[in-house]
Amino acid sequence: MKNLTIYCDGACSGNPGRAGSGLALFYDEAKEPILIYGKYLESGTNNIAELNALLRALQIAYKNLDEYQNITIKTDSKYSLDSITKWAYNWERNGWKKKGGEIKNLELIKKSFNLYRHLKDRVSIEYVKGHAGVDGNELADEMARFAIRDRVVGWSRYNN
Repeated sequence: MKNLTIYCDGACSGNPGRAGSGLALFYDEAKEPILIYGKYLESGTNNIAELNALLRALQIAYKNLDEYQNITIKTDSKYSLDSITKWAYNWERNGWKKKGGEIKNLELIKKSFNLYRHLKDRVSIEYVKGHAGVDGNELADEMARFAIRDRVVGWSRYNN
């Protein structure tokens, strides 16, 4: 049984401020993780950066469904995790509205939620504590900071 673990993270310098996203992909057969960074925004938030990273992780998971039986996405953002695995069900039922007013980052949440619904039986998404020495999370965080430093708007693969 082949495994793929995807760590995703977002970073923001100021909030709002310059934001970027990063991922670290651990394939069973690979000696080293594949590192990806991008989605630079001149004026973003930490939550937007986290959602961008999670959406990209979901897209990668979708592309790998045929080859990998166990796919796990790990995020240190309870906000992005809860947005698509818990809250979005009620928001959708209520016409994408909530009691307290507008749903921030709605378009990113909708895109992620729609993909998550198709993947939820095959892909698990787990919370991992950030800045706690978890290698994959630390690498994803470093990639998110690279996206800010290098102002990478699209997605790029890190080559060391």
